[in-house]
Amino acid sequence: QVQLVESGGGLVQAGESLRLSCVASGRTFNTFPMAWFRQAPGKEREFVAGITTIGINTYSTDYADFAKGRCTVSRNNARNTISLVMHRLEVEDTAVYYCAAQRPGGSTRRLEDTSYWGQGTQVTVSS
Repeated sequence: QVQLVESGGGLVQAGESLRLSCVASGRTFNTFPMAWFRQAPGKEREFVAGITTIGINTYSTDYADFAKGRCTVSRNNARNTISLVMHRLEVEDTAVYYCAAQRPGGSTRRLEDTSYWGQGTQVTVSS
């Protein structure tokens, strides 16, 4: 069982940056591909970024097209944490952001591969 707790959401102005963090419980954290998803009001949950451990201190990252160049995902397996830094935030980035632990061997992009969800953290971007 893995529990995920996000933090770092809030109200920011367009153009600003924000860092989201997620702390995971469990001793096998490094085996899970981890991802960030988001869900805006009235819209489906969508992939933002993902990160997979592929070696000692070596990771593979993946980003949605809208996140490329604006977002950076990272993880610290020793501390059971992942982070998402978002720059140049836009009003369209307003959503609840969820930390997700994907099944080992699964895709960071696929909702169907999610084994555990965090409770979500609200990000609101004002114009």
